Amino acid sequence: MRADPSHPPEISPLDPHSGQVVMAAGAPLDQAGAVVIMLHGRGASAADILSLSERLKIPNLAFLAPQAAQSTWYPNRFLAPIQSNQPFLDSALKQIEILAGQAAAAGIPSERTCLLGFSQGACLALEFAARSGLRWGGVFGLSGGLIGPPGTPRSYPTGSQGTPVLLGCSVPDPHIPRESVIESARLLEGLGMQVDLRLYPDLGHTVNLDEVDAVRAILAQVLDG
Repeated sequence: MRADPSHPPEISPLDPHSGQVVMAAGAPLDQAGAVVIMLHGRGASAADILSLSERLKIPNLAFLAPQAAQSTWYPNRFLAPIQSNQPFLDSALKQIEILAGQAAAAGIPSERTCLLGFSQGACLALEFAARSGLRWGGVFGLSGGLIGPPGTPRSYPTGSQGTPVLLGCSVPDPHIPRESVIESARLLEGLGMQVDLRLYPDLGHTVNLDEVDAVRAILAQVLDG
């Protein structure tokens, strides 16, 4: 699961995120009751987002944080036409699928697998969950929204009913329009997900304590389920 971060792999033009390092914290995957796949933002790193696990200290949780090639999951804004972010977007979604598959192979089904992302990683987590058609333990989109410009045709599969979703974002946010967050909440609710939308006045592009507490509460419910 781990690559050597001092010797980054060559970047494939068709699957740019393949072979990148995956960092881990918390319980070993084969001993954990649940897993959180953590997705960093643009220009950040797996280590950056994994540090959030220190604020989510709950026993029996495994944390997995994949690294994006060149620290960017896709090159353009999340509101750009989807094709303009290919093949990076599909490659990023594939990495999440691989990690979720590894969790399932270790005995952790999607109902005990959570997706957490910040900024670009939040957009990726939300888009993956919507496309998957699976019921997840929790999806935490911290400063993000579904990928694609306004009016993007969306035909997501069913099957994700009951997935708890936290959507948190500052208003204003320099990177994430308020309207995109609200529209994402509406679309996810239309899929049967249980969306908790929290808009914070003038907090900037960051993760705040209220969001951390909300994430921790959902994770505790996943472990108790």
